[in-house]
Amino acid sequence: MRRAITIGAAAAMCAAAGAALYAGAIPRANPFAGAVTSVAAAAEGGATIYYQDPDGKPFYSLEPKKTSDGRAWRAVPAGADVSFDEPEEAPAQSKAADAKAERKIKYYRNPMGLPDTSPVPKKDSMGMDYIAVYEGEDTDDGSVKLSLGKIQRTGARSEPVVRRPVTTLIRAPGTVQEDERRVSVVALRFEGFVESVANVTTGDHVHKGQPLLNVYSPALSSAAAEYLSAINAGATGKELKGARRRLENLATPEPAIKELERTKEISLSIPWLAPQDGEILERNVVPGMRAGPGDVLFRIADHRLVWVLIDVAERDLPQVAVGTKVTIRPRALAGQSFAGTVALIYPHLNAATRTARIRIEVPNPDEVLRPEMYVDAEIEAGTAGPVLAVAESAVLDSGSRQVVLVDRGEGRFEPREVKLSRRGGGFVEVTHGVSEGEAVVTSANFLIDAESNLKAALKGFTAFEGTQPAQAAGPTGARP
Repeated sequence: MRRAITIGAAAAMCAAAGAALYAGAIPRANPFAGAVTSVAAAAEGGATIYYQDPDGKPFYSLEPKKTSDGRAWRAVPAGADVSFDEPEEAPAQSKAADAKAERKIKYYRNPMGLPDTSPVPKKDSMGMDYIAVYEGEDTDDGSVKLSLGKIQRTGARSEPVVRRPVTTLIRAPGTVQEDERRVSVVALRFEGFVESVANVTTGDHVHKGQPLLNVYSPALSSAAAEYLSAINAGATGKELKGARRRLENLATPEPAIKELERTKEISLSIPWLAPQDGEILERNVVPGMRAGPGDVLFRIADHRLVWVLIDVAERDLPQVAVGTKVTIRPRALAGQSFAGTVALIYPHLNAATRTARIRIEVPNPDEVLRPEMYVDAEIEAGTAGPVLAVAESAVLDSGSRQVVLVDRGEGRFEPREVKLSRRGGGFVEVTHGVSEGEAVVTSANFLIDAESNLKAALKGFTAFEGTQPAQAAGPTGARP
């Protein structure tokens, strides 16, 4: 059976003619003269007017194309095309003869979509003719058949179901915070006195093992004397290890213990060292002060790895997983971006904002990301690989069920329920209901769905009334 050119070809021709008309390229007396002449000439010469998919699928093109496996699309000459227009009204006798010869009219339905049918032609209360329903137009498979002219006028378009990645960007604001695991304090485990402090202040960068202060403590001197006595006495084994263990329990720096072993002399004060690389956040020590056990003398943080805390809306939370890649764009550093990964999704929601907090670990080797800096985060959520997907516009969602219209060719469309998953980029993943390669309607599908629902309603109405055609209803739908 010959197929008609799809909506894209017709729309392109009309749009070109309309543009030429607007620009004055075509005389206004006959705006489509050029197009008509071209088609007529093509018909006389048997020229190609469009190209069709070689597998007979409802896909068309104005230009030559090839399939993914290299096959050329089939050229359609003008003589093989059929008109988009509905058949002209024939005289009553001719129409009756054609109906007997070809198709039989089953009944006439209300033109306004009301559940009202008639066995004979009639008009409604507004003077509109009832629409004839022929045998074969109301199949039992739930599909609906439309004429090529009606498909062209509604602007229906179909696209094949293919496999593609379904990704989306979740955007959320956040702030930079210190990594709690990279913060340490300098404190004493004994009571002592600060003899001197190194030339470092809040904000300075220090390195691990760098001297920060010199400390004197009677407890520390006593432990050092005990260890030195054990060494001089030639003690070995548990006795020597016990004396050294006492110094270690007081957190004596290892370089100070080695210096004691080398010189065999007890220093008046011992240099206290930085436990890690980082910036000094707090300095609470001055020369000559008395320091008790546990007093925080310095607080140091390493900013080469920072946290970014963002709040993600509750509806987007299922799309985020630990390990998901995130792009961080600091507002203070225009044009710069940093890559990180989701390290933790906090277990509780914020009841006031209905958001969940997410922790992102971001490398910061140059330390340009500073704590409390505002950032904008983009989470790359979606499927890991290609999945079966359709355009979001193809889905008719009633809330309780989702349906797509499958284009079965020859103007027939089948409503089919589908199961959906992730959405993103204008597409939605389909987990059940359609197969790869099937064509689904992506434009004007609600008009075809309305036609299908009307047919289902009429079928249910006639089934309720029995095999006899139903009587006409009154203006309000009540029976006379």
